Amino acid sequence: MLDLRIPALPDELGERLTRQDYKRDFRERRTAIRDGESWKLERLQHFEETNDDSRDALRRGDWPEVLRLFEAERDALRRKAREEESRGAVFHRIRVVEEPLTPYVQWELHWLRLSAECGHSIRVLPASAIADAETDGPLPELNLLDGRTLFRVLYTDTGQPDGAIRFTDPRTVRHWTDYLRYAYEAAEDVQAYFDRAVAHLPPPPPA
Repeated sequence: MLDLRIPALPDELGERLTRQDYKRDFRERRTAIRDGESWKLERLQHFEETNDDSRDALRRGDWPEVLRLFEAERDALRRKAREEESRGAVFHRIRVVEEPLTPYVQWELHWLRLSAECGHSIRVLPASAIADAETDGPLPELNLLDGRTLFRVLYTDTGQPDGAIRFTDPRTVRHWTDYLRYAYEAAEDVQAYFDRAVAHLPPPPPA
């Protein structure tokens, strides 16, 4: 169990961004990082990805096409990992999972396993490990860039992207940096988790 108290994240300390403003601001800030660590926390178990061919294939139930499309991205994933390494910009990803896996999470874990093979830093955290910390609700979806900027990523009830709230208050960002680092250290390498809990599963149903 993670016994570290979840830091406060009151909306009034942040600035609400539209989906397009968030995407632009996140991209610009991430690209500018030099010699810094960043963190992503994913808690929801279902998202409605848009403009993603492999996600569309999952909706159709075409699992061979999902895997083919993933594999076609291997070289691009390697290039991205090398580019970030050249800037010293390490991006750690923490994926919270509930079991049994939802079709979406099973799909995503195949992508995350491939990403890790290509040099990206990804770990899996079971939802049971944070149960005591979620008595007031689930952990937020977060992107934290270079110890400077924290985005609480927002979604509709159906899992559609809905912009973000941006936080730059140093105290808030520092507390969440400490929490995400602690969570990452407690999590399991995604490749080890995949081999143990995902590799043997049949293809997920359309979702």
